[in-house]
Amino acid sequence: MRQITLSKAVNEALAEEMRRDESVIILGEDVAEAGTPFKVLSGLVEEFGTERVIDTPISEPGFMGIGVGAAMTGLRPVVDLMFGDFIFLVMDQLCNQAAKTHYMSGGKLSVPLVLRTNMGATRRSAAQHSQSLHAIVAHIPGLKVAMPSSAYEAKGLLKTAIRDNNPVVIFEDKLMYQDAAGVPEEEYTIPFGVANVKREGTDITLIGTSSMVQVCEEAAELLAADGISAEVIDPRTIVPLDEKTLVESAKKTGRVIVVDEGHQSFGVTSEIASRINEKAFYYLDAPTTRIGAMDVPIPFSPALEDLTVPTAEQVYEQAKKLVSGELIHAA
Repeated sequence: MRQITLSKAVNEALAEEMRRDESVIILGEDVAEAGTPFKVLSGLVEEFGTERVIDTPISEPGFMGIGVGAAMTGLRPVVDLMFGDFIFLVMDQLCNQAAKTHYMSGGKLSVPLVLRTNMGATRRSAAQHSQSLHAIVAHIPGLKVAMPSSAYEAKGLLKTAIRDNNPVVIFEDKLMYQDAAGVPEEEYTIPFGVANVKREGTDITLIGTSSMVQVCEEAAELLAADGISAEVIDPRTIVPLDEKTLVESAKKTGRVIVVDEGHQSFGVTSEIASRINEKAFYYLDAPTTRIGAMDVPIPFSPALEDLTVPTAEQVYEQAKKLVSGELIHAA
């Protein structure tokens, strides 16, 4: 299997879907001539032209509204939001229009729209360009939310999203665009709501989203050196969430840590931990614990910024305490 970057995988997914279906278009700031600031879309305008790869004015509410209208009238737009932090600017169009149109029309209308954006800190971009805001849109019924953890997931999930008749928001970790992974040459998609067990284990379950999957895998390696067998699971989508796989793993291992780069309070870690506690309570040997980003605006200072995001060492130390019973005894 060839190795390609996450950036290349996204580019391939878009090109393949645009060749397959002429109703697929891309619109957003700097998507055509510049190929986005991260160069993810480079070369697409040369193949598909400016009528399908459309540079918009710097007006997120405007081009998001265009995307919703286009989706309602027969197109399949992929709206590119330059930074996930800008999602606050499109919340009315996304959460009041795209998410609700199917329900408010009695099923007569649908909004097959994909909002592509990014997340993640430690890029030295400060408080307004470093947030991980996926939990906010996951809270809105009518939206699906995907979080690829590698180039393989990025391509398969994006192709599925484009073919879905519902609005989908995909969050890509911007630090992972140059990370390579094995991606098949042949056609494939990844179904929503099906988690990926990245590593089998028996002593503890580590559930990570997006780049936190790699953090969990690194922690699992550290734990293995101590004789602790960690199972690592990538949910892939948080809406829909593959609750069954997560709960079954919790029942098997009896201990769970949920790791997410969003702020810890009122976020994805809370929701997943709550579901596991509700469905697997009598199988747990220790409380389900959570590790998220610190509840502070992301600092610009590299030394401070690095402290805000979960690390493999943090997960490793927490897992050791859970397995040893230290957390239970402390309580």
